[in-house]
Amino acid sequence: MPADMTNVEKIVEVVTREVLLALAEQEQLAITAQTDDKIKHECAEGICVKTCFDDVGQVISAGAERLTSTLGGIPNDLNVASTIDHTLLKPDATPDQIAQLCFEARKYGFASVCVNPGHVRLCADLLRDSEVKVCTVVGFPLGATSPESKVYETETALRDGATEIDMVINIGALKGGDHTWVARDIRGVVRAAHAAGAIVKVIIETALLNNDEKVTACLLSKEAGADFVKTSTGFAGGGATVEDVALMRRVVGPEMGVKASGGVHTYEEAKSMVAAGATRIGASAGVKIVQEAPEDKAVSAPVKAY
Repeated sequence: MPADMTNVEKIVEVVTREVLLALAEQEQLAITAQTDDKIKHECAEGICVKTCFDDVGQVISAGAERLTSTLGGIPNDLNVASTIDHTLLKPDATPDQIAQLCFEARKYGFASVCVNPGHVRLCADLLRDSEVKVCTVVGFPLGATSPESKVYETETALRDGATEIDMVINIGALKGGDHTWVARDIRGVVRAAHAAGAIVKVIIETALLNNDEKVTACLLSKEAGADFVKTSTGFAGGGATVEDVALMRRVVGPEMGVKASGGVHTYEEAKSMVAAGATRIGASAGVKIVQEAPEDKAVSAPVKAY
């Protein structure tokens, strides 16, 4: 009786797939054995993430699994003005509006101005000899560009005068379980920024993630060497919540900063974010927030860079 070619093709397909998976697993085990001293392993909220790096710090692999729970600490309350990244990321922002943003940042002692990359050089000029930092965004607002393009954006922004980089992770890669891509995404920006003495805040876009994904994104950010995790771009239909900030703080512990961004419009909202563990507030309403604050909370003070 002649063989059914359809069934034969299916069997061949299954066998081929299993062989390829087995080979990939063996290769991964070999890589892991060679890089045990370069593996970072972090756990929080019942999820553990393990990220492996090669000799030059490139991400080889990363993965997450649900295990046990640990808690991180919350840093002390900070002065409200010095926690604010004074933000203007509208696509129609004019140079005059950017100049006003910088004037306000100087006047009130904000931590930074956060602007699109095309405005970095202007801000660097206007804020020269000031303690206000120049923050810009990378892979913004979707996060769907390649790791290489994010590194290029970062390097360009640093040359123009940026000292803080807020990057958006590849959200689709995270939700699809490609943690190696996400880790490589973050690590490339971190290496470029840290080489120039700049800090990196990783935007995980909490509105698009479930709690397990938020935990995984925070752990990957921590293992890749980022300085902050940040809630939102403000462009994805949701912003910072007290619950998300508290979760992020528990996950990263006291070693990193947490930036609450998106939908923070009042002093009371900013205060609640700081109480939940935020060390930075991303807000376009920075002036309104400090004007609402009690007098002793509106004085400029330096922010600790975690």
